[in-house]
Amino acid sequence: MVQTDIPQLSRECNDWREALRSYREQFNSCKSELQQIAGHPLSKDLLPDVERYHNQFHIQLINIHDLKHAIKSHDRRLHFEASAHEGQIAEETLADHESLFDQFVSLENTLKELANEFEEFKVRAR
Repeated sequence: MVQTDIPQLSRECNDWREALRSYREQFNSCKSELQQIAGHPLSKDLLPDVERYHNQFHIQLINIHDLKHAIKSHDRRLHFEASAHEGQIAEETLADHESLFDQFVSLENTLKELANEFEEFKVRAR
């Protein structure tokens, strides 16, 4: 068992989940924009990009949902362990927190890259 600042870990979880909610809104908006773009005549060289972005938005929205759920479960576990063990959590739980942070950063980088690529695509599709 490790003595840690549970409120700080919980705040981090909440911050990550809030960021993921924001990304979910952004990518749902991107999906709508893509549907509008696809509704207009496009050159044949852009059609594979439309399909790729459609697939990527779907995949990334699933990734956002899954990570958000994992973070929420982890936050519940933090509170349970802290209350059951007088403010202490298992080392495994702390390692899971660090792993979730790594997953969050990795997904965030992927999402930012995809959003930037989509912005470039929108310019080409005009």
